Amino acid sequence: MVDVLVTTAGGIEEDLIKCLAPTYKGEFSLPGVYLRSKGLNRIGNLLVPNDNYCKFENWIMPILDKMLLEQSTENVIWTPSKVISRLGKEIDNQSSYLYWAYKNDIPVFCPALTDGSLGDMLYCHSVQTPGLLIDIVRDICAMNGEAIHASPRKTGIIILGGGLPKHHICNANMLRNGADYAVYINTAQEFDGSDSGAQPDEAVSWGKIKGSAKAIKVHCDATIAFPLLVAATFAKRLRNKICTN
Repeated sequence: MVDVLVTTAGGIEEDLIKCLAPTYKGEFSLPGVYLRSKGLNRIGNLLVPNDNYCKFENWIMPILDKMLLEQSTENVIWTPSKVISRLGKEIDNQSSYLYWAYKNDIPVFCPALTDGSLGDMLYCHSVQTPGLLIDIVRDICAMNGEAIHASPRKTGIIILGGGLPKHHICNANMLRNGADYAVYINTAQEFDGSDSGAQPDEAVSWGKIKGSAKAIKVHCDATIAFPLLVAATFAKRLRNKICTN
């Protein structure tokens, strides 16, 4: 029921890393100096051991080697979405959403693929074995094309959080004079001037959401609101369809 996904580098690498080693629940108040001495990295109230990233490196480097070989011998042109699809294939783990995106041929775009551990891995690989190229221009063409060529169908966007993926999605819809439906779920506020905090009506002024669109912002933690939203809409309709069949 999903045509396109857009996410951050963290949304890619942490999905893969969780398949290789566990992330632990901690506290927001744990002191950084103490955690650093224990080899733990804090993401909010989650703790990721340094060893997880070592396992990620050991897993991904041979894949990057294969990709470089395919580039040089088969003239494969890699894009961020193509790299992500390959990683979803290679992880071969049903707890990974990237695996399911690969299985269902759903493109996953990441306009800042290098902004995280994945970028570190690409850097280290380029030092050890230079030559791997990733074409971002082809991906912006593909991403914008998804919106432009959706006509005469309507487009709907569901944005969890904000930042770069939110802007990327909205900007693509500007090229079709706006999305027809929009749901924002985040806790960011408009008064700080951030794109994350911007209300849907700001996007209307840019033509990123249609003036006639049904649009709403839900001020809530996405991990709370989104499962409830899915359970009351998409999942409910799918369950009814299964029961009917």
